[in-house]
Amino acid sequence: MTRRGSRRWVHGLALLLLGFPGGGVCAAGMERVKLAPGKTGFILHPSGHRYIAWGHNYASADLMERLAKDLARVERDFAEMKAAGATAVRIHPEMPRILTGPDKADAQALERLKKLLAIAEKSGIHLMITGLACYKIKDRMAWYDSLEERDRWNTQAFFWESIARACAGSPAVFAYDLVNEPAATGAPADGWYMGRMGDLEFCQRLSLNPGSRSGAEIFRQWIERMTAAICAHDRAALITMGMLPFPGAYKDAAVQLDFVSPHLYPKAGKIDDEIELLRQFDWGRPIVIGETFPLHCGAEDEREFLLKSRGFAQGWLGHWPDEAPAQLAGLKQAGKATIHDALWLSWVELFQAIGGQMTASQKG
Repeated sequence: MTRRGSRRWVHGLALLLLGFPGGGVCAAGMERVKLAPGKTGFILHPSGHRYIAWGHNYASADLMERLAKDLARVERDFAEMKAAGATAVRIHPEMPRILTGPDKADAQALERLKKLLAIAEKSGIHLMITGLACYKIKDRMAWYDSLEERDRWNTQAFFWESIARACAGSPAVFAYDLVNEPAATGAPADGWYMGRMGDLEFCQRLSLNPGSRSGAEIFRQWIERMTAAICAHDRAALITMGMLPFPGAYKDAAVQLDFVSPHLYPKAGKIDDEIELLRQFDWGRPIVIGETFPLHCGAEDEREFLLKSRGFAQGWLGHWPDEAPAQLAGLKQAGKATIHDALWLSWVELFQAIGGQMTASQKG
């Protein structure tokens, strides 16, 4: 979304307490997220306190640009998300901003990512780091898309080695999210990407030449390769993968992941159907709904879905608006809010209203 005028800052007290520039005290002793005994959910280490992931996807296609051009804005956004009750944020560092070649990373980009880790640590927000994003069609790397599958996987593994090396040691890392909404296979004519929305494509295929391999086998081989790349540098963080709402496509892959992360957008009047779909992702692993939002329903239906889903999920991530919530509220009060503005504001208001219920101790 476009930004309207200068961004108003309304959480000065939160800024002070969280220790961002201009504040005095930073959050000390951030704990790392680990699996709870029996893989029933998550706990903080070393306290053992229950952890619920409650937050947002942030700057999905613009993160690295924001870190490069307006770090202060990122600091403000994280302080606002924390003040609204967020415990987790899912980020998408775009691959073309991280890699300059098949085995070469941009050192400055990785330093910017480290600055984001510091912001997250100060705010007390844990990060779910989604990898291999090539969302902006105009920014894609021709050399990368021309690679055969083996070399493409090698480059993807190098990406994850670079990210894990930069992030290792930070307690802010909740999880590495291997890729957003992958399909195992496709035909060469299909190309590597799918899921187009305007000038963006949010999904990728892992193989265009599967041969005799099944989709489950491709997922197994690929996850094993990416996990090994991460664990060579960071064995502490958890590993997951963003999943389309097709449980049958991903069930066999779940055994290799620390937790399951489906993306679910409930439809108006069909909340029980969405809960049944969520139930099909209950494979003996914790569930974090990596994307949800009142996109196909109103706020009340989304509320019902979130509250009912607590019997299965241990985390939920919506989407943080581009405009500050106070700015959206001001537009509403002035009678100038568009339908688009009202939709985003309805999510933020819902997020704040039920946060206490969502982060209370749940199943497990």
